[in-house]
Parts: sequence; structure tokens; C-alpha cells
Amino acid sequence: MKIVTVVGARPQFIKAAAGSRQLRKEHQEVLVHTGQHFDDNMSEVFFREMGIPKPDYNLGVSGGSHAQMTAKMLTGMEEILKTENPKALLVYGDTNSTLAAALAAVKLHIPVIHVEAGNRLGTLDSPEEVNRIITDHIAVLNFCATEDALEKLKGEGLGNRSYCVGNIMYDSFLHFADLPWENCNILDFDGTRIQAPREYYYMTCHRQENTYSDQPLTEILLAMNSLDAPTIYAVHPRNQERARRICEKETFQNIILAQPVGYSDSVHLTKNAKKIVTDSGGLQCEAFYAGVQCVFVLDYVVWPETMVGNRNQLAKADHKDILKKLSRTQSIDENYQPFGDGHSAEKICQIIRKWERKEL
Repeated sequence: MKIVTVVGARPQFIKAAAGSRQLRKEHQEVLVHTGQHFDDNMSEVFFREMGIPKPDYNLGVSGGSHAQMTAKMLTGMEEILKTENPKALLVYGDTNSTLAAALAAVKLHIPVIHVEAGNRLGTLDSPEEVNRIITDHIAVLNFCATEDALEKLKGEGLGNRSYCVGNIMYDSFLHFADLPWENCNILDFDGTRIQAPREYYYMTCHRQENTYSDQPLTEILLAMNSLDAPTIYAVHPRNQERARRICEKETFQNIILAQPVGYSDSVHLTKNAKKIVTDSGGLQCEAFYAGVQCVFVLDYVVWPETMVGNRNQLAKADHKDILKKLSRTQSIDENYQPFGDGHSAEKICQIIRKWERKEL
């Protein structure tokens, strides 16, 4: 059958790399890129290196308020769905792209399939929480990354259309983690190639809570600058001016500022890092997969499954709290595998096949 898949942001490209590869073995997929992440190192590099099919449509929607962005995507998706008339729409995660596409589809009576459903932060202050809840409730199939997410959906009355298949990002991680680290392409803001130190910490920090002003980001960088090895900080484009200015003002000599990196580079930076500090939901999972200790700088837990044995710890944007958490030792239970077996895409397609045949 014809399925329209919608992506728009870095985490969705990583999921689509595994999802589209499996989906196209059985179905006709029409891929739509909303344009939410549009820089080459936030978008195109993932399509190139991960073998994601070239999008059939690109809405080119980026920037603006949440309402402006969602409205433009909603109207754009409506036109595409009318033209393509698919049997289903598939969306990933919790971005504005996810919500806009799902709303456009349900208004046109096109069934919505939601991959990475059921995660809950417990606060509507998070726009991602709002996007995910709405999408979960209008979807005909919800695919959950963990048993906890499935239980959340059962509690909301959605158990009869929800399935735990594991985290599809784990599929992609395992694939790239097993490949040799070749053609490393870590660049500074001026485009000069960076040689990763023998020992380093790896950091990303992009959420509004940590970058809305100099104060929280300065606290985070203060902690990283005081560590026993340099920190490679892959900086989101919108935060590069702030990060450079803070490092120059505070004379932070132990911070290596870099452009966002491709997925293969990020996986290998993660595997080889001493420890990781991030506010990314995806990177904290990748650290968990790699067995590298992570400190997650945010006010709420995103993946509770990772919060065991000090493997992932919540910290405030406060240098003392971050250093306190980094000083702890993690313990790993090799038998604890909450994110599945790396075959999530196959399980998703099996269930879609049963749904198509009305066997569920």
C-alpha cells in the first residue's frame, strides 16, 4: 500500500533510516521532509550517510513560533495528502512536524501510524509532550519503544492499538556502531577539520531551557571546562554565536566548539567518550546503548529506563550539580535491555501488515 512518511528533524532522520529501509520492502513509501531542520549538517548529511531515500517533497518550513511553524506544515501536508491519497500516514516522535502531519491526515480520514508513542514527561510545559499526546490519541497504531510507554498508553485507554516493538533508534545505532570510524568529519565553526583528542568528553546542548540566555549555558560550560580532558561540544546552529561568545568571555580553554556532526561521527564520538553531558533525548539513549555514562541536563526525566546504576543522571544547569553527577561511578547490568533487540523496524512492518489485512 502507499504510505506517506513525514520527517523534519535530526532524530526523525535517524529513525527513518531504519524505518524506510524496511518499509520499502513491502510498501510504496512517499517521503516528505517538512524542512524543520534544514542546515546541511542537521539534515542533508543524514540522508547522504545513512542511505535515507531522497524526499519526494520538501515543505521548506523552518523558524517562527510553534504556531506559525505548525500552521505552515499543516497546510502544506494537506495538499500533499490530497495529491498522494495514501492508505496511511507514518510519523515519528514528538516534533511540530509530527503533530502537523498527523492533524492533516486525521482531518482527511487517513489513518495515522505513530512510531515512538507513549513517552510521557508529565508536564504540558513541554511542547513535545503536547505534540506526542495528541498524536498518540489520533493514531490507529501506536508503536512504543519501551514497556513503560506501552503502560502509559494503556492507562490512557489506548492499549488496544498500541504495541511495544523496542526503540527504532537502536536499530540504527547498532548498524553504525559496528562500522569502522572512517572519514571523520568534525569541523569547527570556520569549517576547519578537528582532530578528536585521545581522551575527551562529548556534549550537546540545544534545548531552550539551557540556551535561552548566557546564564544556564555558562554554568554547563563552566563544569565541562574544569574536567580532566577536553570537551567536544557539537553546537546547534542557533546557539553557535552564544557558545563562542561565552567561551571567549570566560576564557574556557578546555572546550572544543564544533559544528553539528553526522550520525556516524556522533555514534563513534559517543562510543569513545569518557562521559557525556547532553539535553538530547536521543543522545542519552545512544550513550546508554554504548555503555557510556551520561548526565542529562534538564528538569525532568525523558527516558526513565536509562536512569539505573548512575548510567544516566538528571542534573540542573548548575556547574556544581553537573560535576557532582559526573564524579559518580556507573554500574551496568548486561542483562538489562529495555529498548529491544535492534529489530524494531521489522516488528513495526509485521504489525502494519496484519493491520492492513485486518488481522488485528
